[in-house]
Amino acid sequence: MAESPLLDAMAIPSAQTPAARKAAADRQATLDALAGIACRHVNGQVMEMVHRMVAAMLDMTSAGPDPRLAARRVKSGNLLRENAYAYFHLACSGIELALSKELAALNPQPGAGAPVALSLVPLEEIDQKLAFGAVSRPFDIQYSEQLACLGVRLGVLLGRDLVRAAGNPFRPEVFLVALEEAWREFEPEPEAHGLVAPLLRPGLVFDLGPMYEALNEQLKPARARGADRFAKTDDSAARKAERARREASMSQQLRRLFGAEAAAPEPGDLEIPLIPDLPPGAGGWRPSAAGFAPAGQASGAAPPSGHAADAHAVAGVAAAGAPAPLLDVLARMLPAGAMVPASAASAAAAGGAHKVFYLPRLRADLPRGSLSRGDETTLDLLSRIFETVLLDESIPPETRGLIEFLQVPVLKAALRDRSFFFEEAHPARRMLDLLSKAGWEQPQGADDPLLHAMRSSVGRIATQDQPEFAAAVAELEAGLAAREQAEQAAIAGPIAQATRIEKQAAARRSAQRAIAVRLAGEEVAAFVSGFLEQRWTPVLTFAYSIEDSKPGAVDNATRAMDDLVWSVKPKATQEQRKALIKSLPGLLTTLNKWLDAVRWQDAERLQFFAELAEYHAAIVRAPIEVSPERQLELAVEAAQRDALRRIAQEQAEAAGLEAEDADPATAALAALERGMRLEFSGGGAVRKVKLAWVSPLRSLFIFSGAGRQEAFSLPAERLAEAFRSGSIKVLAPEGVVGRVLSEAVAVNDATSAAA
Repeated sequence: MAESPLLDAMAIPSAQTPAARKAAADRQATLDALAGIACRHVNGQVMEMVHRMVAAMLDMTSAGPDPRLAARRVKSGNLLRENAYAYFHLACSGIELALSKELAALNPQPGAGAPVALSLVPLEEIDQKLAFGAVSRPFDIQYSEQLACLGVRLGVLLGRDLVRAAGNPFRPEVFLVALEEAWREFEPEPEAHGLVAPLLRPGLVFDLGPMYEALNEQLKPARARGADRFAKTDDSAARKAERARREASMSQQLRRLFGAEAAAPEPGDLEIPLIPDLPPGAGGWRPSAAGFAPAGQASGAAPPSGHAADAHAVAGVAAAGAPAPLLDVLARMLPAGAMVPASAASAAAAGGAHKVFYLPRLRADLPRGSLSRGDETTLDLLSRIFETVLLDESIPPETRGLIEFLQVPVLKAALRDRSFFFEEAHPARRMLDLLSKAGWEQPQGADDPLLHAMRSSVGRIATQDQPEFAAAVAELEAGLAAREQAEQAAIAGPIAQATRIEKQAAARRSAQRAIAVRLAGEEVAAFVSGFLEQRWTPVLTFAYSIEDSKPGAVDNATRAMDDLVWSVKPKATQEQRKALIKSLPGLLTTLNKWLDAVRWQDAERLQFFAELAEYHAAIVRAPIEVSPERQLELAVEAAQRDALRRIAQEQAEAAGLEAEDADPATAALAALERGMRLEFSGGGAVRKVKLAWVSPLRSLFIFSGAGRQEAFSLPAERLAEAFRSGSIKVLAPEGVVGRVLSEAVAVNDATSAAA
């Protein structure tokens, strides 16, 4: 007889896709993490529980009239007291093993084992299960809300509706059975094995509440964890790490461009390939107001005669059989100090009537092959860098005039040490980037301290054969720091006000969210829900605003809110009603202290507490007409309904946050850092500004305009909308040297790919 295709399909396990295998591995990792959390919480309380068990066994007031039972309790109590660590080890190991078995049954691995043969369950096991059902019932009722929430979250993790109470691997019964089995293994006398089961009751066994709270927190969506708190959303550390990664990648690409794969070799030892022609600047290389031609020389005129003469000399050296070192060429063409008549400062003040060297013209005049490949590559890159800077009309002419003097000093520095191209912190590269950024704003006048620092630092470099760029950079950085300090002082008032407003608004949002989450998952009396929305929102807002100075304020106010919500729920057992009566004095004291703090003192407050007292009295006096089993069923059903509603709202909020993260405008907003330059466009006008300040929670941004224009602020929402509409863009967040080098690498990569 032919075999059934259905049997064949059942015999061959279906192959899992890589995505399915990864999802299964992630689920298992999460379950393992949950087991670890549970074990840590429980193990930390077992020894204290052992001490309570010893005291209960040795308490003869509850031993009963049987002298043999009393003697048995004393003997077992002393045994446990003297060997507490032995039982501690057995209990912890038993709990860990029990959790492992429960989790394996909850999330079985495909093909993990052979089919299980059906067999009858022994009567003793059935009796024990029924007995422990009664033992665990008080715990099930006490933690019904947390267990229901945990069951829903486990169901979400496993792709189910929910995990029922009987299948929850962290249900109280699992821990209680493990404790009883550990006692049976610990106590050698069989007649004493029944002594522990009556002791497994709330108040004597460890508290499972903190464990369930930690498990539920672990299973929350990543974006929802800690959502009740507001915190800085500044991800500068992540941006710094990403920037470092990009810099390392760029360094490796440049080293390949220079023919160095790993470590930077010594200068002069590089085997450097010729890079392709770089893209021209805007409009090509041309004389401009930046001072590309000495005074009296027409735009586009031939370069000074010395350039051509030295170019012929270089060509002659090359024809003799060896390329000429560019440093030697520069030494013959420009002796030390020959670039400027006196100093960069005096030259700039003279309006550009000075002799200036032009790297692009030198590169054009030198015959191909007259220089080594390394020198040619260095000269090509630096020519493009200076072309970019000196043609940038957003930089004032005074600054461009100063940057002209850096051409030869920077070229010499790069020829001596080509880490100029690999490291942003190289002093010569840092100097060029700082000057181009510092000159973005118009100087206040001839006496501008920053302009003076720029002139002084350039003059220090331009008159030295081997300039000390580090000292010049330090001087320029000091000038920039002074200007930054002055700018921050000018906007100190708006910053302080904006910080206060932002903190208050964030505190109110956090308070409203915390209350909304709780009311969405609870069936709360109308007068209590109204109280929370109208009167407890200011309390939570106040708690959030003082959390930094008084840590724990938020937890205290939130716990009081949760206790109030719990207090007005029906209490189906005497134990619950006793717990309510016991907790009321502390709850009322805490509520009144917080209401005093927010100064709510009118008659409405007295009416609320009077109505609350009547409601509590009605809960305590209500008859108990259902069996313990039905009480548990009702508690579990109500808790599951609340948990489903609460987690549905939580997931919707998390999905909304993830959608925000996927928004390019949100990503652009998150990448903004103080000091960045941006361009606003609209109505036919373009305005270039600098980001002068970002609020701690990144909800407000203050900008200062070029040329000391008046500062203005924008909230994050309007700024994000500007990014979406395209009316704002970031202007070159990296330094000018890095931008040009990135273009060179991109051109080289494109050329290599085409080849």
